[in-house]
Amino acid sequence: MTECKLCPHHCNIAEGKSGLCLARTNVSGNIVCTAYGRLTAAALDPIEKKPLYHFFPGSKIFSIGSYGCNMRCPFCQNYDISTNKDIDTEKVTPEQVVNIAISLIPRGNIGIAFTYNEMLTNYEFVVETSRLARDKNLKTVIVTNGMITEEYLKPLLPLTDAMNIDLKCFSESGYRKLGGDLQTVLETIRLGAASCHVEVTTLIVPGFSDDEETMRGISKFIAEINKDIPLHITRYFPHYKYDSPPTDISVMRRLATIASEKLTFVHLGNI
Repeated sequence: MTECKLCPHHCNIAEGKSGLCLARTNVSGNIVCTAYGRLTAAALDPIEKKPLYHFFPGSKIFSIGSYGCNMRCPFCQNYDISTNKDIDTEKVTPEQVVNIAISLIPRGNIGIAFTYNEMLTNYEFVVETSRLARDKNLKTVIVTNGMITEEYLKPLLPLTDAMNIDLKCFSESGYRKLGGDLQTVLETIRLGAASCHVEVTTLIVPGFSDDEETMRGISKFIAEINKDIPLHITRYFPHYKYDSPPTDISVMRRLATIASEKLTFVHLGNI
């Protein structure tokens, strides 16, 4: 058994097996990213789709994703790539990704976004691609659930220009239901905000994260770091294992009003 220290799960992985995230494998006693450079998706997206509303608004960014995730949200919007390591992929190198990003500059591209699945499980690829991107004056964006240990996050931050970090709820018990760790995510937000541009997203799931107490806790926490950190309050739609009706828009607006008591920028999404 070999321990993976990338995220707070600290998976002890048997030879030839993968950890919870599916992307990291024990190969001869070493933890190897077997998802390295294996892409399931690539597109030139509006920066607002990440969502980042206050980072080069109106621009586009070359967005790539792989497979795997170190959480197990039953309402996952991208479960087809986050829970399936046998999905079809295209193998690329960091150099190829950077070259494509450069070729898209005439179409408004400003850099590279690691998104769609939890790309930090593909940590080595993200670091190496980001380093090359920085050398070419490309911006780097990470869209993440924030489930990464400080040991791994700190070397990545100097290579990162912006992050959108999910804050799925504001209780340890809620995070345990999703296979996550609240304190790790909060620390990722703190460290990220001290180093680069950060925006936070909370998906409003009926019966899970749609109560006023949760929103008061989230907005207070963010405001204590910086009240100008944007918060995206996003509407849930049925997906994966959840079949509850979409979040009531009146609930969304009420929660946005609560968040606005503490925060300067609150945005409603998917409505």
